[in-house]
Amino acid sequence: MDDDDKDKELSGLNSLPPHRKAHSYSQQLRGTSTHKRHHQVRNHSLDDSRISHTIVDSFYDSDSDDDDDFYPPSSSNLAANADDNLSQYQPLQEFIGSGGGTGIFKAPIRAAVHPGRPPCLELRPHPLRETQVGKFLRNIACTETQLWAGQETGVRVWEFQNVYDHGCGLGGRVRRGDEDAAPFYESADTSPTYCLTVDNGSRLIWSGHKDGKIRSWKMDQEFCTPFKEGLSWQAHRGPVLAMVISAYGDLWSGSEGGVLKIWPWESVEKSLSLSPAERHMAALLVERSFIDLRSQVTVNGVCSISSQEVKCLVSDHIRGRVWCAGPLSFSLWDARTKELLKVFNVDGQVENRVDMSSVQQDQAVEDEMKVKFVSTSKKEKSQSTSFLQRSRNAIMGAADAVRRVATKGAGAFVEDTKRTEAIVQTSDGMIWSGCTNGLLVQWDGSGTRLQDFNRHPCAVQCFCAFGTRMYVGYVSGVIQILDLEGNIIAGWVAHNSPVIKLAVGNGCVFSLATHGGIRGWNIASPGPVDSIIRSELAAKELNYTRRHNIRILIGTWNVGQGRASQDSLLSWLGSIVSDVGIVVIGLQEVEMGAGFLAMSAAKETVGLEGSAMGQWWLDTIGKALEEGKAFERMGSRQLAGLLISLWVRKNLRKHVGDIDAGAVPCGFGRAIGNKGGVGLRIRVYDRIMCFVNCHLAAHLEAVNRRNADFDHIYRNMVFSRSSNLLNNAAGMIPYLFLLCSLAFSTYLFWLLYSSGLPLVLSVTAGVATASHMVRGTNAMGNSSEEVKPELSDADMVVFFGDFNYRLFGISYDEARDFVSQRCFDWLREKDQLRAEMKSGKVFQGMREALIKFPPTYKFERHQPGLGGYDSGEKKRIPAWCDRIIYRDTRPAAVSDCNLDCPVVSSILQYDACMDVTDSDHKPVRCKFNVNISHADRSIRRKEFGEIMTSNEKIRSMLEELAYVPEFTVIPDNLVLQNHEVSFLLITNRSSKDKAVYKITCEGQSIVKNDGQSPDYSPRGAFGFPRWLEVTPSSGIINPEQDVEVSIRHEDVHTSEELVDGIPQNWWSEDTRDKEVILVVHVQGSSSVETHSHKIHARHCFTAKPVRTDSKSNSARRNQVS
Repeated sequence: MDDDDKDKELSGLNSLPPHRKAHSYSQQLRGTSTHKRHHQVRNHSLDDSRISHTIVDSFYDSDSDDDDDFYPPSSSNLAANADDNLSQYQPLQEFIGSGGGTGIFKAPIRAAVHPGRPPCLELRPHPLRETQVGKFLRNIACTETQLWAGQETGVRVWEFQNVYDHGCGLGGRVRRGDEDAAPFYESADTSPTYCLTVDNGSRLIWSGHKDGKIRSWKMDQEFCTPFKEGLSWQAHRGPVLAMVISAYGDLWSGSEGGVLKIWPWESVEKSLSLSPAERHMAALLVERSFIDLRSQVTVNGVCSISSQEVKCLVSDHIRGRVWCAGPLSFSLWDARTKELLKVFNVDGQVENRVDMSSVQQDQAVEDEMKVKFVSTSKKEKSQSTSFLQRSRNAIMGAADAVRRVATKGAGAFVEDTKRTEAIVQTSDGMIWSGCTNGLLVQWDGSGTRLQDFNRHPCAVQCFCAFGTRMYVGYVSGVIQILDLEGNIIAGWVAHNSPVIKLAVGNGCVFSLATHGGIRGWNIASPGPVDSIIRSELAAKELNYTRRHNIRILIGTWNVGQGRASQDSLLSWLGSIVSDVGIVVIGLQEVEMGAGFLAMSAAKETVGLEGSAMGQWWLDTIGKALEEGKAFERMGSRQLAGLLISLWVRKNLRKHVGDIDAGAVPCGFGRAIGNKGGVGLRIRVYDRIMCFVNCHLAAHLEAVNRRNADFDHIYRNMVFSRSSNLLNNAAGMIPYLFLLCSLAFSTYLFWLLYSSGLPLVLSVTAGVATASHMVRGTNAMGNSSEEVKPELSDADMVVFFGDFNYRLFGISYDEARDFVSQRCFDWLREKDQLRAEMKSGKVFQGMREALIKFPPTYKFERHQPGLGGYDSGEKKRIPAWCDRIIYRDTRPAAVSDCNLDCPVVSSILQYDACMDVTDSDHKPVRCKFNVNISHADRSIRRKEFGEIMTSNEKIRSMLEELAYVPEFTVIPDNLVLQNHEVSFLLITNRSSKDKAVYKITCEGQSIVKNDGQSPDYSPRGAFGFPRWLEVTPSSGIINPEQDVEVSIRHEDVHTSEELVDGIPQNWWSEDTRDKEVILVVHVQGSSSVETHSHKIHARHCFTAKPVRTDSKSNSARRNQVS
């Protein structure tokens, strides 16, 4: 506000406040105080003892002039208070800001059944993260009757027949976090499980582990907890990152460094046949049988394939190939001959090079950083380069190096935005890969890039193919359904964290999120069946609704770089926490100064935070709260001078978790943390609450800057796990000297060359931007569309701190006079924050209790009573700078607490501790009474199961999914001789639906002439014998069309070479006549039922297989490489 505006406002003021109704504080002072009024003589005797306690404790009457701005508490709060013996508290009236019903400030939509996604089976409801330490799920895979999950200590299995059963509860057999999950069984402890592969042929689940072992688990067993592994062996030195069973039944596995190995089915089958007493021999037999593909394509130390980790392996059953995907390249292999066919990058360009090892890459980056700090040449020194120029060079070099290190730690180099994260083959034979920038790339079977799509701005995490559909899981928690052309059929937010794995089973697509929750989505979804399930489940809401009441204390204090006495902390937090379950404390100006701020900004770039002073405050406040005895500290976050921390009472601890932290700097070009916000997010009774401690722009006239600071914090607050931030900094200790150099250079530059300040700020902003990019990687990709802020999705949001909004249109003396008379109702009309909220410019739709305490700024330190207001040269006008404002899920002023409006809060106490004198601000506190409704997810799953199994309309709709097109297969018997090709003709007789077919080999048997019945034994995953070629072995048949499948005998080439010292010619096929049973499986485009047809194919050998010597093999590898 300029001076003219100030004069205009002041000219309209009288020395006395305007006449108010009988219940205003000024009138009450006249009627109840025994002291004379001093508005004519301004001696400002503002000691608390001069004010009657009946005035301080009085309640603001609802008949004031501001009825339209303040709202009474909700009826549900009053009822809850009565039920909980809370009659000693009266919820305070609240002022509600405008503009909260639309856009990003609208409360999130909540319902008994989520309206924005299909109803789902909550197989394992979202567990609190803290309960999953050491037990996080990493992978899932489905069989016909089971769902298997790999976790950090082994595997677990759910049987589909029990998926609707009630959870075991906290008193059951399971640990915390799984009490609401459907009943399951766990294995004995093992090393963390990284990948799973289903082998229906041998009825096994294969798991790859961090310790480099591959383990087998029997599907068909009487499960108990813990159940034991079967065959296992040491497969790799590093972790087993990916596994797949090829079209010929061999097990392929990949690890770090691009290591790719094959475990031939013959050796695995022989090991499986040994008795448990021969387990050591079985493991040794498999361990020594591997084929190292990387060694086979390495000639004279030069390798044709990438040295990066193996991300994914996919078997192309149609063409008998295996795709190996690394982050930035692919290799294509022949599954029968094990030959390398092609190496190409993510852009489809053929490659024949060797990637630099990770050690060499790290050395190159380090060398580049060192170059940044090499002193100038002698010639440049002789030119007497100025200190300004040298400081600039040092800052720019340090900033660039820190940016490189920070982004490298998170894998966020610009060239890595196309990193491959997942790969899948669809029923039409196409290969799809997903990238970190959200790109979906379609490839043909030979590795030719056909087209790409960008259907979502966030990173792809996983794929799943079923029928003529493809399911895609994203880091945003979104699942999309696409057709085979890449067109979106549907999409929804499936989880509130990344979807890391998808699997099909029991008529559902199951999704696993990073937090460990597993949901099952019906194959019919989205569709008409969803509306029926949603309405039926909502009708049973009362059966699974649970309600709870908690108290939350919020405290804020600008400590002015000082320390508080224990008496001050006890006055602020002592007795008020007796009935509180959660305490959140926000401090401002814990530590300031140019050097500290520069160091803080530099540390933020690599995820480091905190200070010795911040730790002192945490320990001291914890002592005041009896931390360890009554409360437990769950988390904290510091950004320069801003500090927020949260404590939970121990008896509430089991219901609180998933704590995340975030920070948004606003000072000096949105780069420095002298102004900004720090936040914590927690889950309480399955409801999300966010607490944000802010320090906004100072000075009376900076209203618009304060509004902009809030908007910036609200839109950009991104929460993440503190441990993740620390992990990003792992291995960066050698580069910490860069941070010191940057901080020192910035500090000197800031102090000595004020003209260079914009340069420093731009550099620091670049560093802060790099840090923000590290934490927000994959949040948006390259899309320009606006993302909904994370704060928008919280059930309760509390902003508190030093907002710095002042009183306008009033002089220093008048303000002090009104404070002395407790004329707070009139002073509120001069409050900048209230005016801005009323106009909808800031804190849109949020609520604040009626202020009944004196302004909390600015005071002389250690001056007791209200007489300590600033009396220095500046005479800053007293103001309510320190505030606490919130939003819950209420769409209107009054709402009942239920699953549609699950969090309803009221304020029981809102005051300032005016007797504390350790800072120029007074500490403020606010006690909330919070009613929470949530669903008992175990009961809701049981109700969901009853609906799915008993509702006739739903059952008839789901039966339509069992439709399988009528088909014929000709002939039923085949005889293969020499190299002649035989054909199968598969015809789709349906006129309305496509038929999806797949051919497998149920078993192979030696033809016996003694009249005995053949003994058929399947290979891994019902793979084909190596002498049999079936093309195409799967695909899609359009209505009233047919497909011709060629079946022929293929010579088996053997080798005399050694693998691990063992001659490897023993696994070639013998020359006796054999018979196989081929099975044609047919299903509809989206059917869960499959019909099958068997064909007997006999092969009669007329010649011995062709053998190749080692020289020819070596020559072929040279040609490939």
